[in-house]
Amino acid sequence: MKAPRFSYVRPASLAEALRLLQEKGADARLLAGGQSLLAALAFRLSEPGTLIDISKLPELKGIAQAGNAIRVGAGVTHSALGTSDLIRSHVPLVAQAIPHIAHPAIRNRGTIGGSLAYADPAAELPACCLALEATMIAASPRGERRIKAGEFFTGLFTTALAADEILTAIELPVAAQGERAALVEIARRSGDYAMAGVAVKARVAGSAVSGVRAVFFGVGDAPVLAAGANAALEGKPVTAEAIAAAKAALARDLDPAPDQHGGPEMKRHLAGVVLERALARLSGANVEKAA
Repeated sequence: MKAPRFSYVRPASLAEALRLLQEKGADARLLAGGQSLLAALAFRLSEPGTLIDISKLPELKGIAQAGNAIRVGAGVTHSALGTSDLIRSHVPLVAQAIPHIAHPAIRNRGTIGGSLAYADPAAELPACCLALEATMIAASPRGERRIKAGEFFTGLFTTALAADEILTAIELPVAAQGERAALVEIARRSGDYAMAGVAVKARVAGSAVSGVRAVFFGVGDAPVLAAGANAALEGKPVTAEAIAAAKAALARDLDPAPDQHGGPEMKRHLAGVVLERALARLSGANVEKAA
């Protein structure tokens, strides 16, 4: 199929983009990297009257440290994230996620803001932001608004962004002393969306972990913070017993719907597999089976 007819405009500033978005209302769509939107247009899943191209806005660019956070412009590409020394040094969870995102051609065009605003439940970056307790910064004619990641992802392909808001930046907390991160996913082929994946951060002291935040993707309508599994691991060494308790808790944490990959039980099984792998990577432990 071919995309429907639409008007195209490229504003020169964020202020102009906000004005256009307000004027066009529900008839408009924002074009950032376009890697999801253009496919939706081709399949007639989206039929906007106007595309507002924000890919060149200078206000959405740049990666910089601001105190204990790394501020990333919403227009920064996945490739730029992956090659940033600041991200590699201070936000290792995001650095680990980048190679899993589709293919190089898509990473060269796709943006962090586009991924978060699209809110695909099988995408890596929304899960990373929830695990890291990132802050999203949105602009509108009313001013700037800060939204915690825990409040940002509200459902299947939906976020807390208002119709007249543009996501402008993301603040990613700098990893604390002793904090480690791991991202593990299972996909049919490299570059495919994950059948199940997990993004985890935790403080590691000796063999024990604390402050555990395991967030699953590909197993729900949005990224899922596994509260039960996190509690089962809190303050404990990463042993076979602790992992088994965390995996058992996923039966309460996760309520996956069946999809083209399989049913709920398969999804929960895969979630347990990626969690165990991530914990082994996180702790560096050689987990032995309990006697």
